[in-house]
Amino acid sequence: MTDIAALKKEKQELIDKMLVMQKQFIDHEHAHGVTGKDYWASQDGLLANYRQEYMDMANRVVDIAHEIVGSSRN
Repeated sequence: MTDIAALKKEKQELIDKMLVMQKQFIDHEHAHGVTGKDYWASQDGLLANYRQEYMDMANRVVDIAHEIVGSSRN
């Protein structure tokens, strides 16, 4: 597998995981509600690391996209 193919595969896997996380969040919100405090500062359950983990994956997707086309975020 070429480096570009590996990057594209990693990017797609991250996007797929992010979509699963979004669905889980929506399902949780519909079942239990989510306050701002829950979203920003929860230490329990699904929301404990949700925001940071999702943000890390989103940033990696952007970085990969730049690597694929040979550009830079800066």
